[in-house]
Amino acid sequence: MSKPGADGSQDLLVRREDGVLVLAFNRPEARNALTPDMIDRIGAELAAAELDNGIGCIVLTGVGDAFCAGGDVKAMARMNATGGVPDPMQRMERQRQTHRLTSLRLYQMGKPTLAALPGPAAGAGFSLALACDMRIAADTASMTTAFAKVGLTGDYGGTYLLTQLVGTAKARELYLLADRIDMQEALRLGLVNWVVPRAELEARTMEIAKRLANGPRVAQRLIKDNLNRALTSTFADCLDMESANLAAARNTEDHKEAAAAFAEKRPPRFKGR
Repeated sequence: MSKPGADGSQDLLVRREDGVLVLAFNRPEARNALTPDMIDRIGAELAAAELDNGIGCIVLTGVGDAFCAGGDVKAMARMNATGGVPDPMQRMERQRQTHRLTSLRLYQMGKPTLAALPGPAAGAGFSLALACDMRIAADTASMTTAFAKVGLTGDYGGTYLLTQLVGTAKARELYLLADRIDMQEALRLGLVNWVVPRAELEARTMEIAKRLANGPRVAQRLIKDNLNRALTSTFADCLDMESANLAAARNTEDHKEAAAAFAEKRPPRFKGR
């Protein structure tokens, strides 16, 4: 069941299904361009989901034929024309906070996050998709950094995330030229994990999300911790962290159940503890 925003808007649709929280951008008439309310609500929903034992996976997607076009450029033009641009320092501080409450939380939270792209992901929408652990896309989708084409520089961690995924040279190409890439190229570059026919996107997304939601949740959290630390740690530090997290995982009920299930040649029944 979707919930309205504080102003009664339905710019973000929210539903739960079998341990999966689905957050859907809902401005199809504007290719799901972001609004302040939409960003605030995503941050609030992610914060709540992180502490909700009933949620095991978060899906970020868009309604209609787009994932998210990023910032609302038409609204930016109107604001520039009327002189209604906020104080630069206040605007920067709000941006810092929204980055941390959305992209950083998608990236760091101990639960798997999955972006499902029914169509274009551009600008901040592209960055938010990259902040998720994995991405599945319709074969009709596309990706672009977009920022250079509107005289902007990037946000929501896209420069960091893209560099980690494709390397420095390709990331510079994609940011400085801002070309649009199709999903076969995105798959080749490792920007998406799966490409499926548009008609199959929702079913395939939920199949993957429910599999993650029903997985060993403590081990998943520790796996994400290992992988995130690997980006900034030495090999020796990674070995030490893997040792500590493996020791913690060995004491979970899920590991003991999985070991017993293996011995008994049956599927494990994970309980997330």
